[in-house]
Formats: sequence, structure tokens, C-alpha cells
Amino acid sequence: MYEMKRNHYLVLEILECLSRKMSSLDEPELHECLAYDTILHAAKHGIIEIIDSMRHANPDLMWAMDKNKRGIFSHAILNRQEKVFQLITKIEGHKEMIASRKDVFNNNMLHLAAALGPSSYLDSRSNAALQMQRELHWYKAVKDIVHPKCKEAKNVDGKKPRELFTKNHESLVKEGENWARDTARSFTIVGTLIITIMFAAAFSASGGRDSDTGVPTLLRLRKRAFKVFILADAISLITSSSSVLIFIWILTSRYAENDFLWKLPVKFLAGLLTLFVSVTSMMIAFGAALYMMLKGHRGIIMAVVSLAVVPVLVLIPTLLFLSFEIFISTWRSSLLPDKKG
Repeated sequence: MYEMKRNHYLVLEILECLSRKMSSLDEPELHECLAYDTILHAAKHGIIEIIDSMRHANPDLMWAMDKNKRGIFSHAILNRQEKVFQLITKIEGHKEMIASRKDVFNNNMLHLAAALGPSSYLDSRSNAALQMQRELHWYKAVKDIVHPKCKEAKNVDGKKPRELFTKNHESLVKEGENWARDTARSFTIVGTLIITIMFAAAFSASGGRDSDTGVPTLLRLRKRAFKVFILADAISLITSSSSVLIFIWILTSRYAENDFLWKLPVKFLAGLLTLFVSVTSMMIAFGAALYMMLKGHRGIIMAVVSLAVVPVLVLIPTLLFLSFEIFISTWRSSLLPDKKG
């Protein structure tokens, strides 16, 4: 770690020296020392330190273009480099000009955003649905900064940006749909099992009824524990039923491109949350039932509950991890380059 930090510090020192030298060079000299190629390469790989240092040394470097007339922001969009693209908000007076640029294929920035992101970027999301959501966030972020006429402009192939986006993401939409259906189907099975168990437990764990009053025997003998059991059982039954209905809703939903932006993630979050509450309540009801039947045998109760928790500990991390990933991907989308910068 020390060596890495030391090397990083030395590189920054070298970069500062080079930037001071570049501040006094004219355009031919900048081409000769490959300064324009360097800043384009930094944009492709998201090396923001190089870009910042070079643009402060010589602002003209921000206008660098490759043979296809693509500048640093075009490469930032193609390679999904968020921090580089955010710099467009810091270029006063030229933002609109840059956002309206076209390459040799008559592609504007929105056409480039319509291209499928690199695999290294997409693989940072665990499933195709979240990958599609991220691609939509990028397209929307670029759409917010370009001139309205760019949204209907055609490239050399006669394609509008949205048409190009649909074509390039057709397979990703299908993969996202398959993942959503398979995941919803799996959780529907889990929820159905919980419904079956908790419905049966609600009527079989009462310990019979008093012949005179009709009150459940365990309610009379273990009043507090029985109330905990019934309450946890009811919560588990209701939440698992809600979860199953939500996942069935997901299974029967349509899967248009824009559904991956908000509708599908929100449905999944609701289904996962209710399923998590259901599993937790089921374990509380199980513990209360054991306490009622084995009161005084604390060692046996602790041993059985400890073993019963094992399968739950396998399921709950999966639910929490998926819920957390969906939440972060959906509600932290503003961290992408957008009109706020």
C-alpha cells in the first residue's frame, strides 16, 4: 500500500511538471509531444487527474479530437466515464457547442449514448436488469444536456438516437426480462411455502381449546408467548401473501425499455422487503411456539432455534444484498453526470 501511494504521489509530481511545460507550448508543439492524444486516452480510461492538470495548463486541450472528430466528452460517453463527463458543466460558455458536436458518421452525443456500454462497465452490475437501468440513466443524463434538435437528428445510417438505443439494447432488454422472471418465480415459491406453513401453524399451535370458554389452552397458560406467536404468525402470513402477489405482478408485467428505470426496481424492492419481514416474523413465531411447548427446557429451545436459523441466514443475506443493490442503483442515479453536474 505504501509503494502504491508513493508511486501515485510521484506520478502526480511528474504530471505537474509536464503541465507547467505544456502551458508555454503552441498548437504544433502540443501535437508533436502527443498532448492531444494523451488527453483523449485519459478520457477513454477515466483518468480525471490527467485531464484536470492538462486543461488547467492549456484550456485548448479540451478541444482535442481524434480522426473520427470525437472529443474527450464523446469518448467519456462511449466508455461510460462519469467523472470525465461531469467536466462538461465546468466549461463556461461552450457547453452547448460541445453538446451539439457531430462526428464523421453524423453521430451527436445522444447517438453515442445510445451505444451499448463496454462490458467492463456493464459487469459492475450483478444482473441484466440493473445493467439496462444504468444504460437508461446514462441516456437520460446525456439527453438532458443536448440541444432538443439532437434528439431527432439522424446519423449517416438514417437512425435517430432513440431508434439506435432500442436496436443496440434489444438483447440486454431480453436478458433483463429473463432475469426478472426467473428471480420473481424463485421468490414466489419461497413466499408460497411460508404462506402454507404459517396458515397451518395459526390453527395447530393453539394447544386445543378450553371446553368451557372455548379460549385456546396456550393463551390461558402462556398468555404473553401466545400473543407474540399469533402476532408474528399474522404478520408473516400477511407479508408473505403480499410478497407473492407482488412477484406475480412482476411475472405478468410487460418489459418495455423504460420499465427498467423505475417501475421494475420499485416492484422488486417492495417484494423483497415484504419477503424479508415475512421470513423474520416466521422465525419469531417459531421461537415463541417452542417457548410455549418447551417452557423450562431452555437448553433444548436454544439448540433448536440455533439450528433453525441456519437456512434463514442463507436466504436473508441474498435478500438484503439484492435489495441494497437495487436501492443504490435506483436512488443514487443522480450521481451520474446530469444537468446538476
